[in-house]
Amino acid sequence: MSAVELTRPPRLRPGARVAVVAPSGPVVEERLQSGLDILRGWDLDAVAAPHVTDRHREFRYLAGEDEARARAFQQAWCDPAVDAVMCARGGYGVQRMVDLLDWNALRAAGPKVFVGYSDVTALHEAFAVRMGLATLHGPMTSALAFLKDATTQESLRTTLFEPEAAMTLGLPGARAMVPGRARGVTVGGCLSLLAADLATSHARPGAAGGLLLLEDRGEVDYRIDRVLTQLLRAGWLEGVTGVALGSWQECGPYAERVRPVLYERLGRLGVPVVENLGFGHCDAALTMPLGVPAVLDAERGTLTLEKPALA
Repeated sequence: MSAVELTRPPRLRPGARVAVVAPSGPVVEERLQSGLDILRGWDLDAVAAPHVTDRHREFRYLAGEDEARARAFQQAWCDPAVDAVMCARGGYGVQRMVDLLDWNALRAAGPKVFVGYSDVTALHEAFAVRMGLATLHGPMTSALAFLKDATTQESLRTTLFEPEAAMTLGLPGARAMVPGRARGVTVGGCLSLLAADLATSHARPGAAGGLLLLEDRGEVDYRIDRVLTQLLRAGWLEGVTGVALGSWQECGPYAERVRPVLYERLGRLGVPVVENLGFGHCDAALTMPLGVPAVLDAERGTLTLEKPALA
């Protein structure tokens, strides 16, 4: 499977039930409650999944045991009363639980809205490959950007309820790294997670035909170089039609250290590249649909969807 158009789940209506899960790292109770309050303020029936604030007995960077996180996720998705599943935070842990999920049961539960980013990239890829389902690379309910930034909140709210009003994406700082215009199907997420997914049971063989969205956090220049080189050597980037770059928080000085690596590694693809589009680990983060056809315009610094993110 390459980057192909995926099935879009239904948009949300007032009163829709949203289950908040923790497939990765542990969640701060106060932030979780604040995020739930924001969703409830949108007239959503937001509920926390069981054990969402648990911690692993030995590995404190995990939100509970692998089996418990997988079970809570599956119960939330398979609950017929639940219309959307949102992740409370990233961190690390999805790769430890994703293969414990019953994908036949998840498919049988039908298409639903799924939201998250960062470590959740592994679940986005699994949903694409195993279910053919479009998902939302968007803010997590206990992330500070979601709790504090109005742009981040409004981007997600509009996408969930009025996706026709969120067809052109990009913040004012977006600009061309490599000029041009390209069409493709959106694919991607956190760079290091895409590389870590290679050769797993739910990995794509490549992203041909895709408008590739990339961002990361806490990866210095040589590690970004290493991961991009790995994707290049594996042939995973062959046939990509364009690249949109999000945030590179805590990766070092962007202009001096990060940008040169991105330009040297991605510029050789011969496709348009936009930087600072405004998604990922940043203070103002747009919700970016994955699996939807779109047009990337480097000079304008925009990603324009050809269909609304949700049906």
